[in-house]
Amino acid sequence: MAEGTTGEGRLWGGRFAQGPAAAMVELSRSTHFDWALAPFDVEQGMAHANALHRAGLLDETTHAALVAGLSQISDELALGEFVPAEVDEDVHGALERRLVEIVGPDVGGRLRAGRSRNDQVATDLRLLLLNAASALSADLVALIDALLGQAERHAGDAAPGFTHLQHAQPVTLGHEIGKHIHPFLRDLDRLADWARRTSVSPMGAGALAGNGLGLDPVATAADLGFAASFENSIDAVSDRDFVAEFLFCTAMIGVHLSRLGEEICLWASTEFGWVALDDAFATGSSIMPQKKNPDSAELARGKSGRLIGDLVSVLTMLKSLPFAYNRDLQEDKEPVFDAIATLRLVLPAMAGTVKTLTFRPEVAAAGTADGHALATELADWLVRRGVPFRSAHEVSGAAVRAADEAGVQLWEIDLGAVHPSLSDEALDALTVEAALAARDHRGGTAPQAVQEQLSRARETLERYR
Repeated sequence: MAEGTTGEGRLWGGRFAQGPAAAMVELSRSTHFDWALAPFDVEQGMAHANALHRAGLLDETTHAALVAGLSQISDELALGEFVPAEVDEDVHGALERRLVEIVGPDVGGRLRAGRSRNDQVATDLRLLLLNAASALSADLVALIDALLGQAERHAGDAAPGFTHLQHAQPVTLGHEIGKHIHPFLRDLDRLADWARRTSVSPMGAGALAGNGLGLDPVATAADLGFAASFENSIDAVSDRDFVAEFLFCTAMIGVHLSRLGEEICLWASTEFGWVALDDAFATGSSIMPQKKNPDSAELARGKSGRLIGDLVSVLTMLKSLPFAYNRDLQEDKEPVFDAIATLRLVLPAMAGTVKTLTFRPEVAAAGTADGHALATELADWLVRRGVPFRSAHEVSGAAVRAADEAGVQLWEIDLGAVHPSLSDEALDALTVEAALAARDHRGGTAPQAVQEQLSRARETLERYR
């Protein structure tokens, strides 16, 4: 809009003798990102028309015309026939403009009564994010299902466990894979818990003080499928906890994807050689013909940074923001839209990557005793014979030193020569099979315990599915 034009036609133009400068128009315009709210704004508009009708502010004919007009807009949106125009400042103004075109200004202009862009946008965004959380949950279910399949196939195969990226103690390969399942199950639980707090309707809060037209916010909340209506109208329009919390959930998913991606990169390396990547989820090099790069895992690892950044962006925007609504809150949308789009790309790709991995259990098993990973078994053998662990740790450490000096494995040295509390009977404990079998408790790495762990995880997953 050129400088000097009036504000007529805008949702707020009546008070202004002239319209905004061109630079202000461009700064204010949000249809390039808030158009994603359009289907939910139409849904919310229908619920508001019902509220006006219940309050006696719309007769049957006008109410029916508004609902028919909004239904037409919904169809046009679905078909891509209705898009924002240059004159539209935001999604709300664009939809009102189209509604007036369909039903006329006398009918279309009535829908604005008793509501504000403040409660509209808060409602629309909650509806959109609740919808997105369902889609992300479905993507998480697919990824967890792929991890479970791999873990179940390798529940009894031995593999090295690591701390500090150093060989620590033997575990099963199913236990190694299974450790990634539980963070993603917690992500599902976090999204479900978030949804319970987010299912609160702001409609009827108006700009900040509520509405003076007798509209029933509780009935409108029920129309929109929310579990409850707001308790405080000022909080209703200014609350963006649900945005920040959603972005924490997506950032946490991103961190879990990054850690999984990092391990796939390690497992697929020549040095590890634990897995072979499927051609469908790897790429090559433009110069080195032999390369098979784990790009899906690397991109999952890399995109976690932008998911964390989206969260930080919103928290920074909210810090010290005065009540009630401020235009700063417009900045809540692009980060969440970015987070949703990012995860909708990454989660299916990672599910496909995991599902098509070919594990090489014999390669993993070959390294289970490297780095004297059975030293703890020697200490535990002594503890079972009444030696305090402090002393047992020292004795086992001396055995490791003796093996290092001789350039052999623990079971190849004269244990009795290391310390009188040791004997050749300890050799029975110095096997990978014995180390795994000893940890047969809930959550342990014994093959049977791993199978039970995975069975419980699958039961949990099926509840979410």
